[in-house]
Formats: sequence, C-alpha cells, structure tokens
Amino acid sequence: MEYKTKYEIISSAKQILGLSGFATTREIKTCFKAQISEWHPDVCRKEKEICQEMAKKINDAYRCIMEYCAQYQYSFSEETVKRHLSPEQWWDERFGDDPLWGNGMKPKK
Repeated sequence: MEYKTKYEIISSAKQILGLSGFATTREIKTCFKAQISEWHPDVCRKEKEICQEMAKKINDAYRCIMEYCAQYQYSFSEETVKRHLSPEQWWDERFGDDPLWGNGMKPKK
C-alpha cells in the first residue's frame, strides 16, 4: 500500500471537490453539494458502480477537508485581522476621521 503525506491527502481531496488554492467554508460546502448532486447514485446517468465509487470519493474528500478545517488554528492577532479587512474597512482604518479623505462619520476623540 502506498503511503501518502497529509498534504497529498488534502491536495487529492481538494482536487476531487474542485476547490482552488484558497476556499471559505461556504465555498467548500458549495463545491461538495455541486459534486455530490452530479454523482449521487440516485441521479447519476452513468454506470451505477462508477457513480457509487465517485460519490464515495466525494464524501471522503469532504470529510477529509472538513476535519482539516476543524483542526486549523486561526490567528486572531491584530496583524492577521488587518490583512482581511474589506476595502471599506481598510479605507476607514486609514482615513476614517480625516476631514478631506474620511467619511466624516467617525466620532472625534
């Protein structure tokens, strides 16, 4: 039996689900639903054995990805949070109370 690293297992699962290099939980679930709705044995128009095998692979891939995500450690540091600001939040962080560039909504300190 061939040994696979954790990265190889995750990469294979990512490919089966059709995920890109980065994905949100919502995107993972959407890709899973799209794949399983295509390959579910009750709706798949290909040979039943092929559909069953593919549905099993899709379910296993989804379980693998979700277990990986459940074990992922999120950083809540200020630096990390600031990397994920929306464009509006980024602008407000820099120019929020500026009389010329700000939105004029930020209370004076």
